Amino acid sequence: MKNENIPADVKSKSLKEARDEINGILTKLESKEVDLAGSLDDYKRLIQLNRHIDLLFKKKVKEISSITKKNNKK
Repeated sequence: MKNENIPADVKSKSLKEARDEINGILTKLESKEVDLAGSLDDYKRLIQLNRHIDLLFKKKVKEISSITKKNNKK
């Protein structure tokens, strides 16, 4: 899933907001009263949120690497 496939409402979430939504969806999916159609939509949303979190982490890793390289050159 490319970054373009992530809806704007997901892209605008902070790490904490995305994590909280994921926890809510997982709780819902783990309940015994789940309909299949709703579960598929929830699963797709989980994938989008997970991809967003992955991109946030990759961005932070690049920032940390850049700072570390600058500090090592000094």
